[in-house]
Amino acid sequence: MGKIRAIGVSNFSPVRALDLGLFNKVMPQANQIEINPFQQKNEAVAALQAEGIAVEAWAPFAESKNDIFHNPVLSKIGAKYGKSVAQVITRWLIERSIIMLAKSTKPERMAENLNVFDFALSDEDKAQIATLDGGAELIFNHELISSLKMLHAWKTGQ
Repeated sequence: MGKIRAIGVSNFSPVRALDLGLFNKVMPQANQIEINPFQQKNEAVAALQAEGIAVEAWAPFAESKNDIFHNPVLSKIGAKYGKSVAQVITRWLIERSIIMLAKSTKPERMAENLNVFDFALSDEDKAQIATLDGGAELIFNHELISSLKMLHAWKTGQ
């Protein structure tokens, strides 16, 4: 008893994350949720951060959906700074204080992923990115009963 000092969760709504922490005496330190330009979750991010819970983006590049790497808005912003779409997204997340992990096995992409600290997005850039928010998960909606049942069936082989 008393050995757990920190936990991280994934796909918890702000209410569920706070519920877990308040009733178990160990507040989640981080919550990994789907966040990308097409699913920005502004209210959830603000609520989690207000409670001191770090937000980590999963699928920050939307798993390449909606042709994200050729998106005209993100491409135009990238061209303005001489940066790639991936760098614009990474910078956007950093400026929102959202943790982001970019997976790559290519050394050139690893270097590119780190080369995001020599520019800052303008308010106009951020407003343009805000227009991309579709307000719904692109990858997986964890709030649907059907999604939960599908995960259960997958896990149990039923």
